[in-house]
Amino acid sequence: MVALKTAFWICAFLVFYTYLGYGMLLWLLVRVKRIVAGKVVLTALPVDDAELPDVTFMVCAYNEQDVVDMKMKDIRQLDYPKDKLHITWVTDGSTDQTNDRLKAYADVEVIFTPERKGKTAALNHGLSLVQSPITVMTDANTMVNAGAIREIVRLMQDQKVACVAGEKRVLARQDGQVAAEGEGLYWRYESALKQLDSELYSAMGAAGELNAIRTALYRPMPENALLDDFVMSMDMVDRGYRIAYTHDAYAMEYGSADLGEESKRKRRIAAGGLQSSWWLRRMMNPFRNAVVAFQFVSHRVLRWSITPVALMALIPLNVVLVVMKAGTIYNILWLLQIVFYAAALGGYLLERHGRRSRLLYVPYYFLFMNMNVFAGIPYLYSHRGGGTWEKAKRG
Repeated sequence: MVALKTAFWICAFLVFYTYLGYGMLLWLLVRVKRIVAGKVVLTALPVDDAELPDVTFMVCAYNEQDVVDMKMKDIRQLDYPKDKLHITWVTDGSTDQTNDRLKAYADVEVIFTPERKGKTAALNHGLSLVQSPITVMTDANTMVNAGAIREIVRLMQDQKVACVAGEKRVLARQDGQVAAEGEGLYWRYESALKQLDSELYSAMGAAGELNAIRTALYRPMPENALLDDFVMSMDMVDRGYRIAYTHDAYAMEYGSADLGEESKRKRRIAAGGLQSSWWLRRMMNPFRNAVVAFQFVSHRVLRWSITPVALMALIPLNVVLVVMKAGTIYNILWLLQIVFYAAALGGYLLERHGRRSRLLYVPYYFLFMNMNVFAGIPYLYSHRGGGTWEKAKRG
């Protein structure tokens, strides 16, 4: 029974630490750092716009004819000197009217590859041709705030910052859209963690919706990379640089149309998490960089690998301990597990009938995310030879 109890509490600790404990510990460490370091002086941009660096604004796209004009309108409102902003679209095997639509914009450089190889291959190709010192990357279906590039350039005044991760904001087209609201809730919490990570030392990865890099530091990635943005940015951390995170440069996009579409994203992300954790396993070594190893394992590796298994293991372990009459605490915890899974089931049933409850969709979306980690394993196996994927439809 001692072994069962030990296994139960290890699993319980992993679940608590991964989803709540790390955030609490991170907040405490950042508070201590603020006290020790004192007031931080923010880096300012050059007063004269003529001193600003050239920036390439790159969009990798596959069959995005429906959003070309909307995206170009969004690019036009960016607050950055036009003579220093170079717009590039890398169209990876597009078979629709994307390239034809882009011909209407004389200042846009289009890099077209007839064969669809995936976003990573498109990035490798596009970035090999960029001449500017900074490259900002964003998805075709995301809208970026006007001051994003200035904020990115400001943060890159720090020469240790090799990458800037912008904030992702998820929009719902209508109230009650469970996939979008669940995704939005997740990203608000994730944004808070990224901000704390960045302040402690470095954010743990950048999202493809909006990120920027020092072009010269880019190293081509294997074309079968499923999380290109994560691998690209973490490779720079591995080389001693930092990823800075900011709320003041953000990308907005609609959430997935429904949870079926959202599951496509989650499976790919889970598969990419397993893949990149293995590729970047050297970063888990505390003797290379103890802070990076602590952040990487706590924020990324656990939630992509061990913790979902621990979450599922709590069910049979708890049942056995209740049957063996191990103690009142195990009866209480089993009752709490029943309540949690009943709430998740209620959230699922409401979503199936086009309704929702804020109280119920939180446990439902939490369980939904963790179940997709297991679905990511066969996804990774089936996509081991290439980096293309089926896009999730947005709401």
